[in-house]
Amino acid sequence: MRKASVTVLVLALGVFGIITTEMGMVGVLPQVSAALDVAPSTAGWLVGVFALVIAVSGPFTTLLASGIDRKKVLATAIAVFAVSNAVYALTTQYEVMLAFRIVPALFHPVFFAVALATAARLVPAEDATRATTTVFGGVTVGFAFGVPLTSYLAEHVSLATAFWFGALVNLLAFIGMLLFVPPMPVSQRVSYGAQLKVLKRLRLWLTIASVVLVFAAMFSVYGYFAEYLGQVTHMDGTWVSAMLMAFGVVMVLGNFVFGELLRRDLIRTAVGYPVLCLLVYVLLYTVGPLFAPMVVAVLVWGAVHSGGLVVSQSWLGRDASDAPEFGNSLFISFSNLGITVGTAVGGWVLSAYGARQLTWVGTGFAVAALLVTALRLSLDRAGVRQAPSVAFGEQMHGEVRT
Repeated sequence: MRKASVTVLVLALGVFGIITTEMGMVGVLPQVSAALDVAPSTAGWLVGVFALVIAVSGPFTTLLASGIDRKKVLATAIAVFAVSNAVYALTTQYEVMLAFRIVPALFHPVFFAVALATAARLVPAEDATRATTTVFGGVTVGFAFGVPLTSYLAEHVSLATAFWFGALVNLLAFIGMLLFVPPMPVSQRVSYGAQLKVLKRLRLWLTIASVVLVFAAMFSVYGYFAEYLGQVTHMDGTWVSAMLMAFGVVMVLGNFVFGELLRRDLIRTAVGYPVLCLLVYVLLYTVGPLFAPMVVAVLVWGAVHSGGLVVSQSWLGRDASDAPEFGNSLFISFSNLGITVGTAVGGWVLSAYGARQLTWVGTGFAVAALLVTALRLSLDRAGVRQAPSVAFGEQMHGEVRT
């Protein structure tokens, strides 16, 4: 068990490296634009194309990798991220950097899908939710520390140093996987057809729709965090940076709280999450113009925001329990679709009606997510057969145990 715990932490480090690579670019776009001599809008494609490739390719690349030893898949994926960061640090060509945003994006959903399934396999069934929550902790730690540190290094040392930091983190994760992840050959490969068969289920598509709506609710507001605090609460740049850091730190704690709630009752947590989002957005609208109350509200917001990832992944995993890695890839792809939809609608409302109205966009998506989730549960109440209400991965044991 001790070695299994170390392996789960290594997987979390890999997730931290991937999130730092993916989202760290957001904080250094001005420096990239200047260094590569391209317009800010052109540099923005380095972020947009990453999410687009994940959304489009995720399920297919995961299917293609489904027959390969899981250790080899994990190590190869994280090595690609390490090499890509090194290329960012060395290149002076925009086209080269864009190409090396596309390549790791192809491996991103594969790594997440396999890492989450591996974490669940390595521990006893009753600890599966805790293990996947720990892996997801790499996401929240990445937002809390990886992204701000990348931005800090680019601003105060050099852009190349920021990217070398990303390369180093991914290299350490790669070494950790070589040392601590056991060989995991696929002894009973699930056929492509069997994995794709899950897409025939109405309940799965309703769950996917709820995931898209939850992420749209989250990112229609969070995507414009700085604009909301600046325009509505009138915080300056220093305060906004401090709130971003505090938001990320609280996310780390909230991630584990939601993991425990999921372990106790997945269904109630999944139903309750959109309600919590709705309440948080009402709070943000109410105290938005008030400086001190808004500081407290940001902490509440961060704690609730953190749950969207692990709650949605566990909820979708419930309906894809017989093809868990493919189910995880669906989660990665459709959560990115939700982010795209949410930020697009939020951006339109921001420009047309102002920052304070963003909370109503998030509220609308949260209500829609709650309605779809209720419809999904009505299928169970109507007698549609469903696997037991367990978090993702708890049926995935016996293949690998350390």
